[in-house]
Amino acid sequence: QKHLVESGGGLVQPGGSLRLSCAASEFTLAYYNIGWFRQAPGKEREGVSCISSRDGVTYYTDSVKGRFTISRDNARNTVYLQMNSLQPEDTAVYYCAADLLSFPFDPKMSYDYWGQGTQVTVSS
Repeated sequence: QKHLVESGGGLVQPGGSLRLSCAASEFTLAYYNIGWFRQAPGKEREGVSCISSRDGVTYYTDSVKGRFTISRDNARNTVYLQMNSLQPEDTAVYYCAADLLSFPFDPKMSYDYWGQGTQVTVSS
């Protein structure tokens, strides 16, 4: 069954780093545009970053620019989100989404695949 699986979340102290992974099962992620989203308790889901399939163009929401880096490893069928200088406000469940045509960044749109999410908690 085709699906996405996120991993790499956990508890980290402020200023720390985590690398999230988004792996595809039974389809080739290289053909898809990939987006990372997050949803904090009591808040709406928001787009964090996305990367295009064709030329690797990336986009970041302002609050993570300079701290987060999205990348893809097509050989491993995986997209990563490297998160540095984490702050308590980064605490959320992080999700990845994949779409053949759209650039996944608007959480209100429908995309081909969504993962189940991975919890990131930034706390001392």
